[in-house]
Parts: sequence; C-alpha cells; structure tokens
Amino acid sequence: MTGQTDPLGDDVRSRGPRVVVGIDYSTGARAALLFGLQDAVRRGVPVEAVTAYRPPENWLDFDAVAPYDPEEPRKAALDRLREFVSGVVAEGPQPPPEVRLRAVMGAPADVLIGESQGADLLVVGSRGHGGFASMLLGSVSMQCALHASCPVTVVHSPEAHRERIHLRRGRHSGGAQREGTPVG
Repeated sequence: MTGQTDPLGDDVRSRGPRVVVGIDYSTGARAALLFGLQDAVRRGVPVEAVTAYRPPENWLDFDAVAPYDPEEPRKAALDRLREFVSGVVAEGPQPPPEVRLRAVMGAPADVLIGESQGADLLVVGSRGHGGFASMLLGSVSMQCALHASCPVTVVHSPEAHRERIHLRRGRHSGGAQREGTPVG
C-alpha cells in the first residue's frame, strides 16, 4: 500500500486482512520478514510485524525505588522493532507494503497465536534464539503451526540452511566410520 508517509507506522491494532510476521531479531526473523513483505505486496495487504516482550523480572521492586511505568518495556520493544524492521524493509520489495508495528507483552507463541486472528497469513522463522541447534523447527514455530487461526508459513534462513547441512554432514561422516568397523 503506497502513499503512506511513514511506512513503519506506529503501534496500530488492525484485525483486517494482513500478513503477520513474528520478530525475535534472529536471522530467521529477518528471512521471515522478507518473505512476509513479498507476500503482502502480492496480496495487496499490510504487514504487521509483531514482537513479544516480558516486563523486567524485578518489576514489583520498582515501586519501592521509583514509580514504575509499565509502558517503558513496550516502548523499548517498539524502538528495537522499528530499527530491525526498517533495515529489512530497505532490502525488500520496493515500494514496500504498509508495515505496522506491534509489541505485545507475553510469551512469543501465545502472542503470535493471538495475533493470527483474522490474518491472511502468519510468517515465522524456522528457528529463533532457542537452544537446540539440531531441531528443524523451534518451539514457537511449532506451536504457531499447530494452533494459529490462519495459514502459517515457516521460513528457513540461509544461516539455518547452512547449519542443517553442517549437522547432516557430521552425521554422515560419523556413520561412514561405523560402517567400516569390524564386528567381533
């Protein structure tokens, strides 16, 4: 959607047709956002870039030291999201679709499943910042694929592809050594 003066918009809640993209600032999120931008241009709908955040663990202690503003973590998450998205939008299709930013407090999978309501598509990276490098899908992408209320596309980043090839080669070379070992 062209003609918008600020393609990164503000935190606008839209329940109309849109492509929702989960952002965790990983290479998978970058690949997912590029895919989402291209798909949104094809569909003629906006992109809603969504990140989940948690309040500081010691948020209850803030009132003892100073008044706590619950908007601070959301504002910080939106600032980080705006910076990330602006870098990726520059690499995507031109002119870009309208991009709306959302920072929502909660667990990433829960937030994205909630944001999938009424969306045309939910796009997530195959793996974010989780711990198991050998997994093809991360826990968030798996939960979204199972529970989102719209179609889900899981995008593999080039880095994740290289990592899977490296892991696969490691397994094959280990297997070749075992095959040539005499038994008994």
